[in-house]
Amino acid sequence: MTLEQILDKLQELNADEQEKVLAFIDSLESQKHQIKHGSKLGKKLRAIRQEIIDSGLPLLTAKEADIEKAERRGGYGEDLR
Repeated sequence: MTLEQILDKLQELNADEQEKVLAFIDSLESQKHQIKHGSKLGKKLRAIRQEIIDSGLPLLTAKEADIEKAERRGGYGEDLR
């Protein structure tokens, strides 16, 4: 689809529909920015992970993480072992 085709279709919409299209485009830009730069929580978690790696401690496997979560929850899900 060419830019001209997009503009033609956009001009066929009423003002409310055009606003929705612009809001959608803005949301796509926001998503692209978030994927490229990551969320604040994601950055913080990656930094914590790197600290653990730098300390020399081994990372937990998925199963080990599940077991630790169960233990911290008072034994809920202990059948994971």
